Order: sequence, then C-alpha cells, then structure tokens
Amino acid sequence: MNLPQNPHSADNSLFRRLRFVLVDTSSPGNIGAAARAIKNMGFADLVLVNPRFPDAPSQEQAVAFASGALDVLQSARIVTSIDEAFDGCNFAAAVSARLREFSPPIVTPRALTQRLAAAPDLRAALVFGNERFGLPNAIVEKCNVLINIPANPEYSSLNLSQAIQVLAYESRMAALPDGQDGRQALDPQGAAIGFQGESASPAQIEGMFAHLEQALTAIEFLSPDNPKKLMPRLKRLFARAQLETEEVNILRGIAKQILATRPKQ
Repeated sequence: MNLPQNPHSADNSLFRRLRFVLVDTSSPGNIGAAARAIKNMGFADLVLVNPRFPDAPSQEQAVAFASGALDVLQSARIVTSIDEAFDGCNFAAAVSARLREFSPPIVTPRALTQRLAAAPDLRAALVFGNERFGLPNAIVEKCNVLINIPANPEYSSLNLSQAIQVLAYESRMAALPDGQDGRQALDPQGAAIGFQGESASPAQIEGMFAHLEQALTAIEFLSPDNPKKLMPRLKRLFARAQLETEEVNILRGIAKQILATRPKQ
C-alpha cells in the first residue's frame, strides 16, 4: 500500500507502523475530521470498516472536514471486516470510554504509545468505534489492550475525532526522537525554522556572572559585605534559560555599559 509521504518518518518509525481503524462510522464528516487529526500529527494509515456510506471519503462533508488532509482521506482503505483491517498488524488496541467486565488489559494512551514507540517490531492498529454505540465486545476481545482516555468521570465521552486527536498526539510525542518535544517549528522539508543559537559553555557563563556581579556591585544593588543569596539565585534563574553564546554576550554588554556609565569613585 502506498501511503502519503511523511518527511519525518523513518521506515520503521511509529509514524509508519501505526494504523488508525474506524469501525461502523456513521458521519462522513467524522471520517474527514479523523483524516485531518491523523495528518496533523504526521500519520497517514487510515482504514474504514463498514462505514455507513460506502463512498464516505468522497462525500462533500468528509472533504470539507478533512481540510488539507485530502491525501490521507483519499488513500483510506475500506474493508468489510475487522480481520481485514488488522491485516499486516501484529498488535491491536481498542479505544473506548466504556470499561468491560471481560476485556484486555486497560492502559492509558501515553503508556501504550510509549510502549509502541519503543518496540519497532510492533505494527499496531488503534481501533475506534461507532459514534453512538462505540465498539462491540466481539471486536474489543480481539484486541491486545483497551485504551481508556483519562477524562472527567462525570462526562467522559469524547467526540470520535477528539479521541483520535488525543491518540495521534500521544503517538507523535512518543515517536519523536530523543530531545525533541514538538515545540521546534519545521518547514515542509523538515528543516528547523528560526534562529538556533550555540549553547554557551560553562566558562562563558561563569565569566558572564563575574561581570554581572561587578556591575550589580557598582550600582549598589549587590553589597559585597552582605551578598546574601542574590548571585546563587541569579545562577539558578539563568540555568533554567539554557543560555546561548549570543545571550551571554548581550548580558556582558549590559554589564559593561553599566560599569562604563558609573561615575568613578
């Protein structure tokens, strides 16, 4: 099967190994919204099991709700059974707000997606049920785990596309390489957008603190005879900022200007 290209996905990454399966979906709009949610997070494999309308992916409402995810929508496969939907997968997770007396082990989205990301041999299907009735027990029992999204116990039922978005987001966070948290903007080719400065070295930071201490003393903000914990607190503050070389230079420039404008005693 040819999937839409994802510039961030390696052949064995979770982006390529994860499938979203929708069972007995009634609304073409929900199918379109699902395609959008999946593509938003970098995934592409969508399978529909017996949708109410056989031509659902091409219906006007589906196209409208898919917005810019028409490639995912148009490549969605329609099958007649859950066994067909599982073809090529060796792990399945049912998504349901309703807990069952007899069900597979219950896991949270985060716990499951971290497990899937860490196991390159798992080709997983996330299974979502009908908007009104959810998943039948017969399908839940075919799955390895049951995903229950932690929500307000007084009103825990999510819209289908909302549930898909939660799982797709958690899957993306789990699949990102170490050190990435999703905040870095990327262009369509996957290159970082914006200035990426060089991290300041410990020696540069120590020199900046010494310079800053001189300036604070000069303006009598810091008393050498009673410094208390001002400098350690400033060090703690700047440690959280993860200073870059250019930022250290700016702070040293400020300290230099303070010292230059102070009248000499």
